[in-house]
Amino acid sequence: MAETVCKTLRQYSRGAIPEEDIKKLEEIAKDYCRVKNYVYQRYGGVGSLSILYPGYTVQNQMTQSGLRERLGLPSVYFYCAVFDALGDIRAFWTRMKAGIQEAAAKNPGFTPEELHYLRFALKVNNCFSAILNHTEPELSGGIEEKYRKLTQEVDAHRLDGYVRRQARKRQKRLKTDRAEGFSLTERAYRYGDHGIYIATKEKRKRVYIPLTDGNSYKRQLYVRLNKPEGRVEILAPADVRIKSHEDYRNETGLSMGMRVMLTTDGGKTYGEKLGELSVQDAEWIRERTKSYRKNRKDNPGRKKYQEQKRRREERLHAYINEELNRFLREEKPQTVYLPKLQANGKAGKVKKYNYYAAMWQKGYIRKRLEIKCREHSVEMVEVFGKDISAECSRCGALGKKEDGKFYCPACGREEEEKTNAAQNAKKRGRAVRGDLWEPNQSS
Repeated sequence: MAETVCKTLRQYSRGAIPEEDIKKLEEIAKDYCRVKNYVYQRYGGVGSLSILYPGYTVQNQMTQSGLRERLGLPSVYFYCAVFDALGDIRAFWTRMKAGIQEAAAKNPGFTPEELHYLRFALKVNNCFSAILNHTEPELSGGIEEKYRKLTQEVDAHRLDGYVRRQARKRQKRLKTDRAEGFSLTERAYRYGDHGIYIATKEKRKRVYIPLTDGNSYKRQLYVRLNKPEGRVEILAPADVRIKSHEDYRNETGLSMGMRVMLTTDGGKTYGEKLGELSVQDAEWIRERTKSYRKNRKDNPGRKKYQEQKRRREERLHAYINEELNRFLREEKPQTVYLPKLQANGKAGKVKKYNYYAAMWQKGYIRKRLEIKCREHSVEMVEVFGKDISAECSRCGALGKKEDGKFYCPACGREEEEKTNAAQNAKKRGRAVRGDLWEPNQSS
């Protein structure tokens, strides 16, 4: 069987949908939001950690709560909302544990044995839950034996207190006000007549939405509403077969930037308008934020702001994906070398530039490049990124950068800064694969 990759495919409604039908879908979205907030409030605390996995206990308790009957929400939407909220709660705790582990690793006061205990406590769900709830963990077999051994090697009481303090610093109450859409299972929709029929809160009543394409899916879908325009967007996960191209034989070094998305080792650029679009969005957000702060208590346009912000971000993402597709078509790479980028630094004093930096989609670009490379059987190699733009790609000496240009005082080489960095990425990537390259000792 051919290897596949999961992609999110989009369908769009054709023409404006009647206002009556939009209201029916909006009513589902609002109830979907209410269910999620109920789950956040009831199961988002430390007391519910032990029943988050696999989630059937929460499902049974939600069934007995009577909330579905009070809202009159069909079960196909109700349980989707429950497990959607549970997924958000699990993701929150996963991020919290990662943050605690990162903080512990940076703390010079911990011994290797203590760090080992903390990693174990954060990895084992029952142990983490017991620490936060001041109870003994319910473990079994070899895991319990390992836990007992670790507690004898360290001061477990002190370390447990550290975990609790770190958790309190990161704890927050999950909540959403965005009633912009909802998920639905196969039982809640049917494709037909070049469109889709979606179940409503009325029994045996469905809303018909004409679509711009004739595709149909048998997966859990997500329906996103655009009430001002009377349109609907449908998101469907689909397994797409990985493509193989015989003419993709090149090796390409890349450099990523805020103004120009990608520069190759040959000096070709992709995503030249990224900086312009990012600045436009940053200016728009800055102006709207100033307006909101002046009218924080009674601001009637907040929902409209969120919708406009989402649409701007989608526009930017569409441009990024379009340029990444063009990069693959034109460069035909077999291997791509990309420097590993450092995390964002602390905010500067000039708030205007902080907005610009925040709009840089480097994480999204890297993720989408990785996915697209996999879709086209292209190998992506991440290389050591320190001083990659300050080092001469010809002789390896450290040079000078000014006005987007790189100059090497050792060999006299002059080159575009990003092109030089991309050439270094290719050079380092090739060498690392052959275990030949070493970082410049003078850097």
